[in-house]
Amino acid sequence: MDPTAVIGKTRAVSTPSSPRYTPPKDLSAYAWLSIGAAVTTIALKAFAAWLTGSVGLLSDAAESVVNLVAAVVALIVLKIAIRPADDDHQFGHSKAEYFSAITEGVMIFVAAAFIIISAVERLITPVMPEQLSVGLIISVGASAVNGAVSWVLRRAGRREGSAALLADAKHLATDVVTSAAVLVGVGLVALVGSPVLDAVVALGAGLNIMWTGFKLIRESVGGLMDAAPGGQAQARIEEVLDEHRRAGRIDFHAVRLREAGNRRFAHLHVLVPGEWSVKRGHDFTERVIDDLVAVDPNLRVSAHLEPIEDPKSYEDVEDV
Repeated sequence: MDPTAVIGKTRAVSTPSSPRYTPPKDLSAYAWLSIGAAVTTIALKAFAAWLTGSVGLLSDAAESVVNLVAAVVALIVLKIAIRPADDDHQFGHSKAEYFSAITEGVMIFVAAAFIIISAVERLITPVMPEQLSVGLIISVGASAVNGAVSWVLRRAGRREGSAALLADAKHLATDVVTSAAVLVGVGLVALVGSPVLDAVVALGAGLNIMWTGFKLIRESVGGLMDAAPGGQAQARIEEVLDEHRRAGRIDFHAVRLREAGNRRFAHLHVLVPGEWSVKRGHDFTERVIDDLVAVDPNLRVSAHLEPIEDPKSYEDVEDV
């Protein structure tokens, strides 16, 4: 292997203090917002459930308790995720966000189980809810709080690439959908006069949020398994590399991407003419990395420099 191939190895240990890379943002304020919303909706929904005796509204209040637990976990994880790399975690702590998302998924399953069990009990022994109009008004107010917070968290999660915030946003959005279903069920009870409808809708809501929990867990496991980011992130990198390619003289291969919370890591081999000096190859590689980070500020790049005409440069393309 050409001696210039060792140049890129210094890239793999770029420190958080490097002026090239933006430091991770503290997103814990959004977790506090979620905690506040959870406490508010628990109080409102629990009161509505107590007032009406509706199993649908009770199941809705139970899911809000799960929201509170998940929001606290998200707060802890978001604080861990922004810690700088250390000797034990040399690529940082951003993957911690996936544990929050998995916890959200598990908590959703817990809420779904509670809802389904309660609904089955009411199917067996139906109970007619009371004071439905007041309970519905209170529940609508609680759902409006969750809907607004979910919108804020989703925007922030997409902008910052935060798995924890996106998971929390999905959880709250599911809570809104569940609340809407419950409101429909309770409304039908008021119109038709059959308490069975309350339990039927609650059962459907339980199955719906169980499916959401499964999807959250599946996505988070993919992140822990170093799944590649979406096509858009990969396309941006390919566009930058294409701008630097020169037929027969400059090329790139073994380009690999992985995602870890709100960060992405790229590794690539840079193929340049063997006649280039070490400094020229190094300076070129630095420009490529700068261009890559310019289109994706959350990207961390490790580059390996190789002579394009040396057959040995192509022997490790498939090595992982």
